[in-house]
Amino acid sequence: MDERADGDDLFLELTPERVLEAVERAGLATNPVCYPLNSFENRVYEVELRDGDRVVAKFYRPGRWSETQILEEHRFLAELAAAEIPVCTALPFPDGSTLQRLDHIYYSVSERRGGRAPDELSDSLVVRLGMLTARLHNVGAQSDAPSRWRLGSDQWIREPLRWLEAHDTVPSAYWVRYREAALAIAAAADDRLEGVTAHRIHGDLHLGNVLLRNGELRVLDFDDMCIGPAVQDLWLALPAREAEAWRQRRLWISGYEQFRAFDRSTLRLVEPLRGLRIVHFAAWLARRYHDPAFRQAWPEFGSDEYWREEMLGLEEQVRHLEDAPPDTREDALVDGEVVEELLSNRDYFWDWEDD
Repeated sequence: MDERADGDDLFLELTPERVLEAVERAGLATNPVCYPLNSFENRVYEVELRDGDRVVAKFYRPGRWSETQILEEHRFLAELAAAEIPVCTALPFPDGSTLQRLDHIYYSVSERRGGRAPDELSDSLVVRLGMLTARLHNVGAQSDAPSRWRLGSDQWIREPLRWLEAHDTVPSAYWVRYREAALAIAAAADDRLEGVTAHRIHGDLHLGNVLLRNGELRVLDFDDMCIGPAVQDLWLALPAREAEAWRQRRLWISGYEQFRAFDRSTLRLVEPLRGLRIVHFAAWLARRYHDPAFRQAWPEFGSDEYWREEMLGLEEQVRHLEDAPPDTREDALVDGEVVEELLSNRDYFWDWEDD
């Protein structure tokens, strides 16, 4: 992967006119209306079509993913849609492809789907999200994405540490302790990932990437899809540590196992995977901080206090590595009721309509 540092990834060519031009290359007549959507890594726009419908145009940050890697994302989405899993697939261009280039920027176009990210998950929604994730993983396990990252310490900790050190990013007063804590997390992740089944997963399944509308759940943004264990998509959806989070994880597993077995021993991976994400996120910010959007969103990044807190946070994370997950074999209850009593066709099929 070619990480650019020369400013070629700043999307300077993406004027509104160029965005509309790109969408029209998909054979879609547009009105002169486009709105930027919330996205830092890529640039995403909602574009109004001549008939009043709207589509979403996604412009991939140059140098991050190769054409092959992006097309593996598109293939996964198409397979999920074929299995009637609610996702937003890339629309074909007139030549049948799903990926085009605007100068050096790859882009795709997809249908716009409305909804909102759930602020909180009721017990019944937790179960349904577990069911939806299991169906997603069933498709993910059917094929491979050989060019995509494999979730592990080398890509998420050791390589970021080398980059941070080479660019003298972390103040010397904190670097040794920061690095030691990160490597301790990497070692724990290596040990616990050994022998664990991995397949295509969403990779970034926090609630911001879930849409809820009229009772239907839809999964968005597969930009970080990778090869990894199922538990990655569990802990990101329910990231807290308190007892309530573990209770909801049991509910999620009860829903998941309606469609796919879940290896409860992988719950020991939750804290190492959390540590991987902490280091990966800090290095991601460092690599992108030449982008004005990042400076505006994270003005405190890079300060002495920022790295001090990061160091202390990583050391605290090391202490959490030995947290034992609560037993998950007990029967889960949903809003005080047995799970099985709540399940219906609407729970299994999100486009189900009653007569």
